[in-house]
Amino acid sequence: MTIAERLGVNRVVVALAFARLTDAIGNSMMAVVLPLYVADLPSPLFDLPTAFLVGLLISFYGIVNTVLQPFMGVLADRVGSRKRVIQIGLVLMSLGTLSFVLAEQYSHLFLIRGLQGIGVAMTVPATLALMTAASVKSTRGGSMGVYSTARLVGFALGPLMGGFLFDHFGFVTVFVVGAALVMLGWLLVTRWVNEDELPARELPKKNEPFKMFDRSIWSKEVMGLGLATIAMTICYSMLAALENEFNAKLAQTAFGFGFAFSGLAVGRLLFQIPIGRLSDRIGRKPVIIGGLIAMAPATIFLGYATTTGMLAMGRFLQGMTSAAISSPAFALVGDMAQAGGEARQMSVVSTGFFVGAAIGPLIAGGLVHVWFQLPFVVGAVLCVLGAVLVYRVVPETITSRPVDPT
Repeated sequence: MTIAERLGVNRVVVALAFARLTDAIGNSMMAVVLPLYVADLPSPLFDLPTAFLVGLLISFYGIVNTVLQPFMGVLADRVGSRKRVIQIGLVLMSLGTLSFVLAEQYSHLFLIRGLQGIGVAMTVPATLALMTAASVKSTRGGSMGVYSTARLVGFALGPLMGGFLFDHFGFVTVFVVGAALVMLGWLLVTRWVNEDELPARELPKKNEPFKMFDRSIWSKEVMGLGLATIAMTICYSMLAALENEFNAKLAQTAFGFGFAFSGLAVGRLLFQIPIGRLSDRIGRKPVIIGGLIAMAPATIFLGYATTTGMLAMGRFLQGMTSAAISSPAFALVGDMAQAGGEARQMSVVSTGFFVGAAIGPLIAGGLVHVWFQLPFVVGAVLCVLGAVLVYRVVPETITSRPVDPT
């Protein structure tokens, strides 16, 4: 067995991973620039603290994803070409990013973030369904690790690029470059992904009932993983709403915040593939539970950071622990996926990321003024509860160590 086969890598996995890398760079550039842009725009209808306004905007983006991803999962399962769904979603994401140039006041950003949210909701379930079809159970954790690693490389580079471009060229350059990178992802999907290479799937007949909320698809096991993912994402998404507070507290620049913010992606980048392969060998469930428990102290550490280096270290620790949750969770759902319902089932976990991304900034923006460390403590408690939930309701799909045919 070659190294690529051990990692679960094939042409489709590589194509989807590289496409995800480029659009992740474009999207994550906004993590650094959006709080600064909100502070710069007039907001005559909202007399609220900037941190809360940022949290509200980030949460709206997450809510759009939360509401639409299950429906887009239905669309991806129903239509003949999941690739086409991905392509349309990427175009909408690029247009949304470019539209920031046209915003004249804070309220306009809701329309723009809504457009971006629709694009992401279309792209994610269809991509994960293709990843499931392109991988096999014995190496699926590795396949998801490769995909997630490429995505995290993008999220590591994005904040750094966003902070650098803003400091040297301003807002407009950030938005134009971000939109162009998303379209590069579209080009990679268009040129490299060939659905004919994947196993044939049986599509529902035109007159056949097609239930969105099919109990056999929306099972308690899948929902349990979705809730655990929400807890994880709440923990690492809170920082996005607190840039101005941390910049003032630590006397750092936008680039400094971008450096620290990228620590999460760096941690996941280094550990995503090894931990994904570990879940192929010892099982998905113990790895996920261990990651959730370890995420709790890593999150609390952020609240007590007194330097940019400490903030970056806290994010790195969050990256390590989240690597133990995300790829094994996707692989576990892929293992349990019902034929014809892959996109809908994978959308449960992917939606969990966006639900957490919607709730986390609101928790941070609302609680940080009560006690600075309070939102981080709340996130830690939620992760421990998530670990208990996974232990109680989620099954294990890896019952023995895969045999190396060589």
